[in-house]
Amino acid sequence: MENKLFADYHVHTEFSDDSVYPMERVIEDAIAMGMDEICITDHVDYGIKLDWDCGKEIQYRNGAPLANVDYPRYFEKIAKMKGLYGDQIRIRTGLEMGIQKHTVPQFRSLYKRYAFDFIILSIHQVDDQEFWTQEFQRGKTQEEYQRRYYEEMLEVVREYKDYSVLGHMDLIARYDKKGPYPFSKIQPWIKEILEVVIADGKGIEVNTSSERYGLSDTTPCEEILKQYREMGGTIVTIGSDSHSPEHLGTYIKEGKEMLKKLGYKQFCTYENMEPIFYDL
Repeated sequence: MENKLFADYHVHTEFSDDSVYPMERVIEDAIAMGMDEICITDHVDYGIKLDWDCGKEIQYRNGAPLANVDYPRYFEKIAKMKGLYGDQIRIRTGLEMGIQKHTVPQFRSLYKRYAFDFIILSIHQVDDQEFWTQEFQRGKTQEEYQRRYYEEMLEVVREYKDYSVLGHMDLIARYDKKGPYPFSKIQPWIKEILEVVIADGKGIEVNTSSERYGLSDTTPCEEILKQYREMGGTIVTIGSDSHSPEHLGTYIKEGKEMLKKLGYKQFCTYENMEPIFYDL
């Protein structure tokens, strides 16, 4: 299939605690920019966020509820969008699961309750500590928090299998105030993680938000992308990690070109948790 397909496979809406971008406007904006396919992947982060129907009081941070996706409303809204706009753009149903080893049972339960096209597995927290606030890094050396991040990722992918791709694999680099960490020091962890990912028939994503964050490398870094390809990995999705209108669909074309330069031949979209391959 041709590489002209314009798809964004990492998109957040008002159902994520860190976005107020209405889903219908997301779809309308995607259509306006000529997008062929979009996957809505709003946040679920057990351990630090509650479900709306958990029976406990929801806490707020900066005026936004610290809560996971409101599942009934979320799936109803996606179905409505498919009905309204499905003749103009393919809309896929997804989630971004911020999994920690101790929250795996909750995600297993969630996955059984609904039908998905696509799931991003991300490591957003470790030991219920956030990276973006520096809570996780505080009191640790750079080596300690880098190692602990990849240890958690390895444990999670060994245990949890109901996902499509591993999201922004070196996310910790975005929040590492001590600067770039040598790839040679994390390479053994990366190799072990990718062995599991490939053996399980899963993939990784190119997260194009590295451009807007002004990072010195791609996300994941080119060394990880090279290693994945050299190990036989073929499943790669591309997503903007959009949270607002100015993010949607950005740098997707550049992501494809970068993959081609690294020797990749194809990228993927998903339907019913199965990858669909398109030539780059």
